[in-house]
Amino acid sequence: MKKIVIAIDGYSSCGKSTMAKNLARQLGYVYVDTGAMYRAVTLYALRHQLFEADGEADAASLQRAMPDIRISFQFNAQTGKPDTYLNDELVEQEIRTMQVSEKVSKIAALPFVRTALVAQQQRMGVDKGIVMDGRDIGTVVFPHAELKIFVTASAEVRAQRRYDELQQKGMSARYDDILKNVQERDYIDSHREVSPLRKADDAIELDNSNLTIDEQQQWLLHQVDKVLQQG
Repeated sequence: MKKIVIAIDGYSSCGKSTMAKNLARQLGYVYVDTGAMYRAVTLYALRHQLFEADGEADAASLQRAMPDIRISFQFNAQTGKPDTYLNDELVEQEIRTMQVSEKVSKIAALPFVRTALVAQQQRMGVDKGIVMDGRDIGTVVFPHAELKIFVTASAEVRAQRRYDELQQKGMSARYDDILKNVQERDYIDSHREVSPLRKADDAIELDNSNLTIDEQQQWLLHQVDKVLQQG
């Protein structure tokens, strides 16, 4: 059967990872969470005190450390989803904290970080049969992907989803803090010099503000079927 590359881009906390993971499982495709890769680099920077007093990253030190940062994914049979590993250490929970969320956009805006991770991501997609989500998958990583989806939702809806997710995991959080973080990340992601967040010209937009997970999965499967039938 024909296999394709599916690129899912969009704003933070839109549920891109959840929909991409579910879609990959349904199709029997490989799933890659590029956001987790940037979060893992951010966690490394936090652990090694690579942030200045003003909150900016110590770019020179991080650039020297990049060859020592290895990110991989391993399938978790209990959850049915891949877990993120940083230098062979399971960090799936740690990279989802607010501490990492508050810093990740600054790390993702660094050109040398994006260059290193985009190269890794492109190697992962050589054989196709892959679903990848992030900010620049359809514009930079896989500009020739057969199916591109751009996901959006209101900042308030996204903040509430993030708040609920953290509460379910037993992690403390305040809705107002999360909403502020979502809005700040939107601005940084859309205005960075390298690979800013934008909808690819040939991407299909999905506003999932009022959709259930089941409804959006049916919509996604319909889009996949249309592409496969064209081929």
